[in-house]
Amino acid sequence: MPFTSASAAEMSAASRVEVEVLLNHLSNSGCQFNRNGTWYSAQEAKAHLSKKLDYVVEKKLATTAEQFIDAAASKSSMSGKAYQVKCGNDAAQESALWLQAALREIRNKKAATGK
Repeated sequence: MPFTSASAAEMSAASRVEVEVLLNHLSNSGCQFNRNGTWYSAQEAKAHLSKKLDYVVEKKLATTAEQFIDAAASKSSMSGKAYQVKCGNDAAQESALWLQAALREIRNKKAATGK
């Protein structure tokens, strides 16, 4: 998997948890995930992105949730095609946009509840 990185630092435990919360959010969303022209369930998307998370953590290619989205969750490392997310009757959108919005929502909820 060819990824590029501006940093060779470790992902903190807190950032790893944040990405895992984000992937759980995707898994529970009921949305569909397009990878290389094929639509997958949100649970299949989580499984795929979890493998990519393990890879980028092992290779020290991402230290934050945003870097993970950019490095591994926005496009195929094989074809270079952007991933897409489609929820219900809404138009499909690039996964990077969907994941960034979900991350903001998760952070806002955490800030509001203190959890």
